[in-house]
Amino acid sequence: MNRPTFDMADIVRLHLPTLKTIQPLTSEQARALAAITLCRTAALGGHQNLCMDCGLLADQSYNSCRNRNCPKCQALAQERWINARASAILPIPHFHVVFTLPAEFRALARAHPKEIYNALFKCVSAALLEMARTRLGISLGLTTVLHTWTRELMLHPHIHVLVSAGGLTKGDRFKRAKEEFLLPRQPLAALFKKKMLNALRKLQEKSLFKMTKGAFGFLMATLANQKWNVHLKKAFHNPALVLKYLGRYTHRVGISNSRLMAVTPGQVTFRSKDGRSVTVHPIVFLQRFIQHVLPDGFKKIRHSGLYASPKALNKAKAYLGPLPAPLQPAPSWQEALKELTGRDVTRCKACGADLVQISIPADRPSSQRPRDPLPRCLP
Repeated sequence: MNRPTFDMADIVRLHLPTLKTIQPLTSEQARALAAITLCRTAALGGHQNLCMDCGLLADQSYNSCRNRNCPKCQALAQERWINARASAILPIPHFHVVFTLPAEFRALARAHPKEIYNALFKCVSAALLEMARTRLGISLGLTTVLHTWTRELMLHPHIHVLVSAGGLTKGDRFKRAKEEFLLPRQPLAALFKKKMLNALRKLQEKSLFKMTKGAFGFLMATLANQKWNVHLKKAFHNPALVLKYLGRYTHRVGISNSRLMAVTPGQVTFRSKDGRSVTVHPIVFLQRFIQHVLPDGFKKIRHSGLYASPKALNKAKAYLGPLPAPLQPAPSWQEALKELTGRDVTRCKACGADLVQISIPADRPSSQRPRDPLPRCLP
């Protein structure tokens, strides 16, 4: 696997001092940028592989920072998440639904990300579960994933939802939904809008937004008159493919090093969408990136309905039978890495014998390093 030509860490190292003079950073943003600069460097330590048979000493690797905003630390975390969810997902088709907030929410999301995104999660789940109960008579299984960016790194809060094509009735019997049709889009969007507007009113009653009554009334009227975007995609039939597909969204960050096309002291060019590219000043690039750093402890992946209740999930599984073999979890990160890259980190490249890892100590005090660094997850 070829390494990307450019690394975001180089952009951060060069321009972070200037960024700090232009824009105050939250503690989460400052930690994320610091972690990115240290990821897979000698500052975090690492290991080197030694073959006890032929004596080959090779494959020096530095530890990863493990920060969830780091472009280099998500591939293995994604595979681990997929394997962990393999035992929980129902062996039935699943729908993919996307809920998007109108542009008027962007300023509120920048100022109050925790409150706005929590409300978004709750309203999305509540709208789906409520409509499924009233129209289908079942309780669905939902996995929701928050994304906040466009391909241009602009703020664009939306939630991807994996929805089981079936669920439990009030009598605890399993009922399948039609695979070609889950719920009507326009009524679902209207219910989602109603719940989000109610959530906004409650937040305003707590004086969160510091808005005048007139300004808030104008905002609510504007949002009420808009069509809200809810996109329902066709069902996936294979549960293994469902997890692989959702895995593309669970641990993705706003930008990856592979999308960086050119980096100079005065410009950053990166791929956007449909073969297009965006060129901005490095400071603008970092400003766009940090607006997607979520508050500490904020869960960007959540489960509701059947997937939030082990008891209800076990009842559903009893009707559907055991999970198929392809969904069983992989036993180790080494095997997951081999599947991702084709590289077996446990064997000597020269003779095929077992390798022994020799630790490389970190060259900076532990108090200055990100917590719990991981072995490097990609070659």
